[in-house]
Amino acid sequence: MATTIELSYFNTFWLKRLKNYVQNGEGSGGITAGAAPYIATNVYEDWFVEEARIRGGYNNTSVNFGAKAYLVEDEPQQQTFKNRLIYSGIINSRTGINNTNQFPIGEDITRSVDPRSGSIQKLYAENTNLLVFQEKKVNRALIDKDAIYTAEGQPVTASTNLVIGQITPFEGNFGISRDPGSFAVHGYNKYFTDRDNSAVLKLGASGIEQISNFGMIDYFRDTLAQTGDVIGGYDIYNKNYVITLPNINYPATSSEPLTTIAYDELINGFTSFFNYIPQLSTSCLGRYITFQNNGIWQHYVNTLYNNFYGVQYGSSVTFVFNPDPTRMKTFKTISYEGSNGWEIPASSFVSDVTGIDSNPQEPALGDTSYTDSISRIYSYDEGFYTDPVTQVEYRAGFDRKQNTYYAALKNNSPTRAMEVIFDAAQETGIKAFYATVKLQTDTTTDPTGPKELFAVGSNYNRR
Repeated sequence: MATTIELSYFNTFWLKRLKNYVQNGEGSGGITAGAAPYIATNVYEDWFVEEARIRGGYNNTSVNFGAKAYLVEDEPQQQTFKNRLIYSGIINSRTGINNTNQFPIGEDITRSVDPRSGSIQKLYAENTNLLVFQEKKVNRALIDKDAIYTAEGQPVTASTNLVIGQITPFEGNFGISRDPGSFAVHGYNKYFTDRDNSAVLKLGASGIEQISNFGMIDYFRDTLAQTGDVIGGYDIYNKNYVITLPNINYPATSSEPLTTIAYDELINGFTSFFNYIPQLSTSCLGRYITFQNNGIWQHYVNTLYNNFYGVQYGSSVTFVFNPDPTRMKTFKTISYEGSNGWEIPASSFVSDVTGIDSNPQEPALGDTSYTDSISRIYSYDEGFYTDPVTQVEYRAGFDRKQNTYYAALKNNSPTRAMEVIFDAAQETGIKAFYATVKLQTDTTTDPTGPKELFAVGSNYNRR
């Protein structure tokens, strides 16, 4: 067992010496015909010698009392402890002595956390404390102080000689799993993900909060079950916690295996998906910075919208029309308040699913599930055309009236047997209890400029 003893005297010194020796090479001992004579060279090396004399001189005072102070390691091989903390010596700012490379094994310089909570993945210094993130737990370690409990059981911190004092876990069985890269901090809030619990978490003054419950619990349950690293960062410009994680839609409907999503702490909710996939993200001096393709990119510094890493993207908003949810309806029109340049792709205004049903008129088709959808609605500019005969101008998509864009819904669903047709021409509207709608920006109307969307509505008939 290791121990610490005080040495009142010692009998040896480690002194640096200069060793001189003659380098002998091939050809020494004679002169070869036609060659220059060989010349031996002196070589000097620094080496260390153990001396009993104070300065190593012949007539210097010698010390010879007491046993030699040295340490023998029984097992000098490296040991790894995944749930322990260790601290070194300190830097003395007054004297300039740096002892951070010293780890005296005879002293109690380690502290352990609960090994049942997995390995330590992340350390973060906060004020005078140290946050210790394990796979399944988050702890607070007191630094240069310890907790003293009163008779009532209340903890009171007091200064001690301990470098690492009491380690206290936060409530809840949450940790950072094996994703230390998901960690981000802003103010007193720390953000991270827990893959084992399929959760996105915020550690603040009130403890650990599961922010993935704010409307996204199912999404993160499926996403965090995928393999791949999670990268987190804080966007100081928009006050968003931004995480890049595996894409649950890959490769079915997406060519990108990763996706980026933002959490807005001002509204306590996830507000948007992004097309950019950073290798690292951070904020510095009020600027949001990401790293990609061996380059550093600063966001929000020019007038280009939806341009990430030199690639231009579009924007889309998906929402649900669900008025009077227990009654069948026919949605006839759609309108929105916002900027010019929004369109609805074909089959992007879709009814709810009827469910599996057999078709007695066409039994060969078997059991089928049906939905209603509409044809494409062009944006205000892309839908403009002139009748070649009458030379009258028309809009094939959205038209504008009093700064509101509106369009009729044209059903493009195939007619099916036993279907009740609400509109004789079967051209206007779709039948649904509720409808899912996707609006996206077009590619021609000021593609690098801003696009705004304030409100979306629809006229419908109850059936």
